[in-house]
Amino acid sequence: DVCTVRIMGDRIDTFTNDDLTFDVTDEGPLDGTPVVLLHGWPQTARSWTRVAPHLHERGYRTIAPNQRGYSPGARPRGRFAYRMSALVGDTAALLDAVGQPVHLVGHDWGAAVAWSTAAAHPESVRTLTSVSVPHPMAFVRSLVRSSQAIRSYYMAFFQLPWIPEAVATRPDFARRALRSSGMDDEQIADVLRDVIDSGAMPYSLNWYRAMYLGNPRDATQQVVAPTTHVWSTRDTALVRKGAELTADYVAADFTLEVLDATHWIPEEKPAELADIIAARVESVGTRT
Repeated sequence: DVCTVRIMGDRIDTFTNDDLTFDVTDEGPLDGTPVVLLHGWPQTARSWTRVAPHLHERGYRTIAPNQRGYSPGARPRGRFAYRMSALVGDTAALLDAVGQPVHLVGHDWGAAVAWSTAAAHPESVRTLTSVSVPHPMAFVRSLVRSSQAIRSYYMAFFQLPWIPEAVATRPDFARRALRSSGMDDEQIADVLRDVIDSGAMPYSLNWYRAMYLGNPRDATQQVVAPTTHVWSTRDTALVRKGAELTADYVAADFTLEVLDATHWIPEEKPAELADIIAARVESVGTRT
């Protein structure tokens, strides 16, 4: 696929992959070390707005895309278009647009994509910081070694046709579910506006429906980039076991950081998370 990039005053404004156009928020010093931030579900690049200023103060440039299903110009139909290899391809195209190896950070589903991107494109990822979601094989192992399977019940529900869309797009249901998970009013308003009102929710559910369409061997690949995994004690979706097992899949320096927070670490603990990201970046130096 041919990747094209729209540059606005030397900023990456959009990029394309698979004939899809992705919106990008590119901020901070242009000559700063690039840190790519991948959002999770059900959020957009806006979820990094509390973290990014802390990184800018340290001299880092942050590049946050709205991923497949979220950018209005990147909403293909059908779950096959949302298999992990396609999501990794999108991220790889963005890294090519940046033009140099980056420090990759992902939260929730963004962390899952970050793990797979770091494994498939080691030459493009200098360090990895995964937030909430552990290495994919660590997650699979945690399903049978902890209460993770019970906490992941919603993933099975999302496999149903039509019903998840009907439920998840109801503002009253969304407010209750998001508040019970730990989101504050500002975050909930962002989801209602950016994901539900924008029409992205039905497409975003395909990330879950495509979970089983990839090559199972891809989930076992080790990451060779120095890595930090961040888990939070009040995460209602993910147990500690997956975080602990993640070390088995990093063939490099690895750190597990534990924060007292809900699942929504980037908004709830932005300064602390920025410190963790910066520490991982600085562990290999900040040269571009």
